[in-house]
Amino acid sequence: MNALRRFTTALALLTIVIVGAVLGYKVLGGNHVTYLQAIYMAIITLAGVGYGEIVDTSQNPALRVFNIFIVLFGVAITVYALSAVTAFLVEGSITDLFWRRKMQKKISELRRHYIVCGLGDTGRYAVQELQKTHTPYVVLEMSEEAVKRFKDHDPKQYEEMLYIVGDATDESVLDQAGIDHAVGMISGVHSDKDNLVITVMARQKNTKIRIIARCTDVKFSERMVRAGANSTVSPNQIGGLRMASELLRPHVVGFLDLMLKEKSSTLRIEEVDITEGSPWAGHQLAKINLRGQYNLLALAVKTHGEAHMPRFWVNPPDEIQLNVGMVVIVMGNVADVHRARHDAGLKVAASTIALGKI
Repeated sequence: MNALRRFTTALALLTIVIVGAVLGYKVLGGNHVTYLQAIYMAIITLAGVGYGEIVDTSQNPALRVFNIFIVLFGVAITVYALSAVTAFLVEGSITDLFWRRKMQKKISELRRHYIVCGLGDTGRYAVQELQKTHTPYVVLEMSEEAVKRFKDHDPKQYEEMLYIVGDATDESVLDQAGIDHAVGMISGVHSDKDNLVITVMARQKNTKIRIIARCTDVKFSERMVRAGANSTVSPNQIGGLRMASELLRPHVVGFLDLMLKEKSSTLRIEEVDITEGSPWAGHQLAKINLRGQYNLLALAVKTHGEAHMPRFWVNPPDEIQLNVGMVVIVMGNVADVHRARHDAGLKVAASTIALGKI
């Protein structure tokens, strides 16, 4: 039983004893005993201050027996309550309570953020990537110990990490995480069934959110997509593809690992959307001058899929015209990408492309 639970339990017991004592003194003491006198008698008896009896028990055996029980049990509960309060203060529970409220306030103010459900073998790597790319996120984890172990790996970096201890399959927990204002969610808990439930609930609460669900058993993949997931990821499948890539193209894998594993580097493949009102819309790629202005390399352009243009134009020519709805896939430093997005007219940062399927 933690300090907070001991404190609330002791407070409840003490309240019951005080109310019982007041009622006992009032009923057994006779009609001449007022509620104020009964309350005063209960307090001085439980506190053991040694004042004289304001409610006379010398001529009332029943009241005297009742008073004996109040002294024996009431004082014991009072001592327990005092020890619980001391433990509550010593263990920092009050500080922790205010800190949690402050963190919840920060979470409630988030807009267009990401939610990571589960801080296990899958979720922790997603969090590391979101942290390195300075992307706003909230973690949902059932175990406080799991959060503590994760933060202990790098206390300085994850000191301000926003998280909620709770079950992600609980609708109220998703509400606390700001599901209505989130733009993306990773459902990475261990159970496929739980990921399916989380996906359904998240999609019902936010029809526009992008949901990526972990799927150990491939037979759940189609169900999750039908339930509302935009995409599913199988750790076993990704692991197999990664091992084959290490075998067949080790230098390519090494280069991509530079982006994801090198702590001192924030080189990434990211995307820049051309939205309505963007100053880039209607201009050719050459005029944007991604390399000269932002030190970014344009890898591809996602088009509308017109007949004369491929859906993904890899190594796009400088003459290609950028229109509203297109997405430019670039490679470069995260800070440079943020500058490009700002100049492209985006109000918020877009999502980072996951490079798991090498």
